[in-house]
Amino acid sequence: MKLSRRSFLKLTGTATAAATLTSLSLQGDSVAEASSYPVRLSYAKEVTSICTFCGVGCSILYHVKDGVVINAEGDPDSPVNEGALCPKGGSIYNLSYMYEKKGKPVVNPNRLTKPLYRAPGSDHWEEKSWDWMMETIVKRIKDTRDSTFQTVDENGVTVNRTTAIAWLGSSYCTNEENYLFHKMARAMGIINIDHCARL
Repeated sequence: MKLSRRSFLKLTGTATAAATLTSLSLQGDSVAEASSYPVRLSYAKEVTSICTFCGVGCSILYHVKDGVVINAEGDPDSPVNEGALCPKGGSIYNLSYMYEKKGKPVVNPNRLTKPLYRAPGSDHWEEKSWDWMMETIVKRIKDTRDSTFQTVDENGVTVNRTTAIAWLGSSYCTNEENYLFHKMARAMGIINIDHCARL
């Protein structure tokens, strides 16, 4: 079958119009049903913030109702992310809250609020105080640094380092905090330094 350009365009236009009209007629009932549901974000206060997962600086809109965050989504007015969020940013709401079966926001029961410690060889975690945790971490860092610190290498060059400790930066910290952590790690002689975002 031979089609001229004009016949091809007519046929394509007719098929497109028919498909569009068919899809609209099929969606008519579902659109009417969806519009009858109450809007979840009605009367919620909108608060703009920055995503804490990495250093890109994507803007997030939080919707707060009665002191509870009920929604988090990308800010379409942001020149950085233009309303889009990566999978980590898209799940930021679930760090603190989640929805129950009836759709009410509740505190996420999987969120850790206390330090947990698992002793070497143990098969379970136990709650410890923040003071105990900080003292234990500091003691272990100092013991490891003292037992592995090198002042000179095998060629007699002054190095003042330890290769037994690694430092991993955090995207949850601000740039200023990470700057101070980096200075502290360098002051301790740590040379294995990395960051979890590394963009």
